[in-house]
Amino acid sequence: MQFKHPELLYALFLLIVPILIHLFQLRRFQKVQFTNVKFLKAVKLQTRKSSQLKKWLTLLTRMLLLACAIIAFAQPFIPNTEDFNEAQETVVYLDNSYSMQATGKNGSLLNEAIQDMINNFPEDEKISLFTNTQTFRNTSLKALKNDLIQLEHSPTQLNYDALFIKGKELFSKDKSSSKNLILISDFQQKDNPVTFETDSTINLKLVQPKSALVSNVSIDSVYVANSNSETLDLNVKLSNQGEAIENITVSLFNDDVLLAKNAVDISESSEATFSVSNDAVINGKLVIEDAGLQYDNSFYFNINAKPKIKVLAINKNTEDNFLKRIYTDDEFEYNSFKINNLNFNIIPDQNLIVLNELERISDALRTALVSFKNDGGHILTIPSKEIILNTYNQLFKTINLPHYNSLSSQQKRITTINYNHPLLANAFYSKVSNFQYPKVETSYSFSSNANSVLSYENGNAFLVGSNGFYAFSSALNDENSNFKNSPLIVPVLYNIGKQSLKLPQLYYSIGQPNTIAINAVLGQDDILTLGADENTVIPLQKTFSKTVVLETTDYPVNAGIFNVKNESKILQNLSFNYNRTESDLNYLDLKRNTNVSVNESLATTINDIKSSSTINALWKWFVIFALVFLIIEILLLKYLK
Repeated sequence: MQFKHPELLYALFLLIVPILIHLFQLRRFQKVQFTNVKFLKAVKLQTRKSSQLKKWLTLLTRMLLLACAIIAFAQPFIPNTEDFNEAQETVVYLDNSYSMQATGKNGSLLNEAIQDMINNFPEDEKISLFTNTQTFRNTSLKALKNDLIQLEHSPTQLNYDALFIKGKELFSKDKSSSKNLILISDFQQKDNPVTFETDSTINLKLVQPKSALVSNVSIDSVYVANSNSETLDLNVKLSNQGEAIENITVSLFNDDVLLAKNAVDISESSEATFSVSNDAVINGKLVIEDAGLQYDNSFYFNINAKPKIKVLAINKNTEDNFLKRIYTDDEFEYNSFKINNLNFNIIPDQNLIVLNELERISDALRTALVSFKNDGGHILTIPSKEIILNTYNQLFKTINLPHYNSLSSQQKRITTINYNHPLLANAFYSKVSNFQYPKVETSYSFSSNANSVLSYENGNAFLVGSNGFYAFSSALNDENSNFKNSPLIVPVLYNIGKQSLKLPQLYYSIGQPNTIAINAVLGQDDILTLGADENTVIPLQKTFSKTVVLETTDYPVNAGIFNVKNESKILQNLSFNYNRTESDLNYLDLKRNTNVSVNESLATTINDIKSSSTINALWKWFVIFALVFLIIEILLLKYLK
């Protein structure tokens, strides 16, 4: 037993006072006149014994009464644990990701955790709290209450491995204090198993509230499946976790106007298809009705007006019909000039320039091309059978592309496709291994085969490309090669043209780095803004002569459709959606982590922490004992003769 105020125990010396009172009574004896002392003689011995007993019992009860009162004021207690006297530090991680929208016993998992914190943590106790989006260091629940009530869900979640490290940083440097780190999350199943660092100085406690959800349907993505001059097909990919569902409705809106509805059956995944006009400008929103997680029931996308990609071919005497057939008027604005008739002033306005079998690259043309490339333009080089090497290599050196070596007259077959090159990403449904190999009669070799797109059978590169600059190693005319008749020419040249102007995607994901090219010619002091309604920001941007490249990562934080503006003029709309990784209903089995404490309830965890730092107070018992002895004394004085 220990005492909160042990200095009060010195008052026990006051117990000598009742002893002195009883031993040295200062009262005077009064004489009483009796007519007959006969009866006094009879009870003389008996009265002396009973008064002596009464005196000592009264003394004992008074001493016990006073002792109990003094001990009660000293507040005795018995500690529950040996380390009860250590200072307590508590750091809490509260997962506010969208998976915490799942319903529990009393609302969403996030709301359950917030209510447990408000109801069980002492208001004035110092704690530190961090979520996926905010950090509160060394504060109190009283100060945090409003922030907790207004806490919103976040599209991102901190890495499990990083939670322990961040929580550890929020503790003080005091080595004498007991440190409790509480991680509250549903702990979704990720790619790698979760492991936590072992640290004897920190008491790690995991709280994994259980979800009552057994199924969830989400809209994962939308893409253009087919398109022609009149219509395009939008395919909407859905995924389901749980039992198969029949006849789930998918609605397509343009702003607030309902365009179409589609119903699909879904087991694990399914697709719904909508056909829309090819020239329509749509601020799209896809909606499903599902009782599971709510954040993944909506999906935003944009179909903006499609600018034509400007392609300029510079020829010597070679025909360019194969380029005209690829760069058609529905998507491209194709122009062709012979080198002698070229107006250099139109070069900066292009997106792609094709050097079609020129014998040499003049200094003036090289200067214009370097300036064009530095301004974000793309260049494709098709060499002539006989070129002046140094004129080409000077251009290649300036743009950091491997230079040409001497001409080889050995026939070669083009046999290797680099499917991992960015130019061919998603260009083929599957890897082609048995196509009819095109061939070349003469070719130049590159000083390096790095960044090769297509290669010969001996491993040398036929086409190399990097950072918007592409170069063939051989002339493509019919006398030198049959590559123009190969099925490879269309996806290769078409993708070079399409990638020369990075058109906005249908949508972008929040929390991921996005690079978005906006067709705009800005003044010297002009900047673009991105926002919705009155909430606008100025994103990172790089300005070129005919485009502005926006870079987004942390903004926006909410899904929706946002305007790109130059002052008050809307240039185009962009859609942002939450990442769908939070839609997973598979959770980790934390009980396998034998070195940490795991609970389903935050209230239980808080009570466990309190019990390690609480005591069994005994002062009430001593107050009761004092009252009992007081009553005993009264009874002794009243009834004991």
